[in-house]
Amino acid sequence: MRETDFVSGFARGLKVIEAFGEAQPRLSIAEASKRTGLDRATVRRSLLTLSELGYADYDGKFFSLTPKILRLGHAYLSATPLPAIVQPYLDQLSEKAGQSASASVLDGTEVVYVARASQRRVMSINLMPGSRLPAYCASMGRVLLAALPEVEARAVLARTELKANTPRTKTDPEELIEELRKVREQGYAVIDQELELGLCSIAVPLMNVRGQVVAALNIGAPAAHVAASELADRYLPMLKETQAALRPLVQ
Repeated sequence: MRETDFVSGFARGLKVIEAFGEAQPRLSIAEASKRTGLDRATVRRSLLTLSELGYADYDGKFFSLTPKILRLGHAYLSATPLPAIVQPYLDQLSEKAGQSASASVLDGTEVVYVARASQRRVMSINLMPGSRLPAYCASMGRVLLAALPEVEARAVLARTELKANTPRTKTDPEELIEELRKVREQGYAVIDQELELGLCSIAVPLMNVRGQVVAALNIGAPAAHVAASELADRYLPMLKETQAALRPLVQ
């Protein structure tokens, strides 16, 4: 892309939108400035513009996003058939396993949930389509990173803040690369309480008819109910069955 094609003001506005989240539903100009690294004047103009266009509410001190912001995400979901194709299969998988089942895609250093069927809430955060998790410590993230050429996976890890969410979290880049090799070889990933204590999960890649990995599927279970060492025996056949059924249907 040519430098003259880049609209810096638009980029800054998107960065301001991304500053909001489940833990930060309301932000002052100062808080948004700190989260984005942008100067206050730029943040102020972006927030006031969002407010004027109806994408944010402003009470004189704090800004919060309005439901209109969902139009931006809905455009992707509407233009991408994957969520609609996957959802009924996830519903069946979740019912059969008695656990939550999800599908996600890779976006930079994170996985983005595109569909989910929940039996019970197994995490402290409420996961739903559009939710994001760091790829390096999530089972679907490991599967999606393993599908990349190793040099690209290393580049993603280099851009990632590799923090220990729990005492079990793998944060050493070389250990993670070795883990990705293992995932690539065996065709699935298991996470044992690396993202959150009490949560285990298993994931497989979702491939299209050309053999390209387009997403990942997983089952998450409370560690108190199912040990990580038992996940493959219990749930891998179900995941592979869903994987095979979806393969002819996804692009």
